[in-house]
Amino acid sequence: QVQLVESGGGLVQPGGSLRLSCAASGFTFSSYAMSWYRQAAGKERELVASIPSAGGSTSYVGSVKGRFTISRDNAKNTVSLQMNSLKPEDTGVYSCNAKHKSIPFWDYWGQGTQVTVSS
Repeated sequence: QVQLVESGGGLVQPGGSLRLSCAASGFTFSSYAMSWYRQAAGKERELVASIPSAGGSTSYVGSVKGRFTISRDNAKNTVSLQMNSLKPEDTGVYSCNAKHKSIPFWDYWGQGTQVTVSS
């Protein structure tokens, strides 16, 4: 059974840091590109960062470039998002997504973790 379980969310002050993790099971993790999405209240879900199945080249939405870093460990079936210099506009539910490198409709989601940036 496929599972993506996020952890690491919480309340942090502006300028602070959080590290989100997503633990995957039930599928061949190394065959899937991994991404982090976020959804703020009343807004559409937004792609934040992605990393290909073998690691290497990463991509970010412009608003987080230079502040967030996505990484993966294919030996441990985990993907992480290091978030630094957090801003109130980073607040939202962060979810990890797995998409097969060759079969895009093989697409899995975690349940999400809340990140709140507030003083």
